[in-house]
Amino acid sequence: MINRVKALFLDRGGAPETRGAGHSHEELQIAAAALMVEAAQLDGDFDARERAKIRDLVTGRFGLGREESESLIEVAEERVAWASQLHGFTRVVKGAFTQEERIELMEMLWEVAYADGELHHFEANLMRRLAGLLQVPDRDSGAARKRVLKRLDSSNA
Repeated sequence: MINRVKALFLDRGGAPETRGAGHSHEELQIAAAALMVEAAQLDGDFDARERAKIRDLVTGRFGLGREESESLIEVAEERVAWASQLHGFTRVVKGAFTQEERIELMEMLWEVAYADGELHHFEANLMRRLAGLLQVPDRDSGAARKRVLKRLDSSNA
């Protein structure tokens, strides 16, 4: 089962930035997951908490099972390794997601950035760049960040 799902994701013909405007549902999932993987890897330590957070987020957002979520993360990691820049992933997302969905993705990205308990300055910089590339206003990205921090405070209390 996992190999079949992985093959489906990998048989899409290269990194997202090399394809035309029509993107499949799987490509959108990969692009969103790749942005989350990039956020998790940026501080040089992609740990189990960050992986679990991404798995939970893609499971909930895309309605995937655990094995499918793990396969999606593996494919996203491979795509991030291939990609020379984030523009390809953000272009896929920006072209297919509504403004509300892009704000929701920013909130998911903030959750990944805080998954290890701290926000590294590289992660903060990435979040600012992604908000710009996804055309999410600073106010909306900041509000998404505050919602994540509030949830974190509530769960730690």
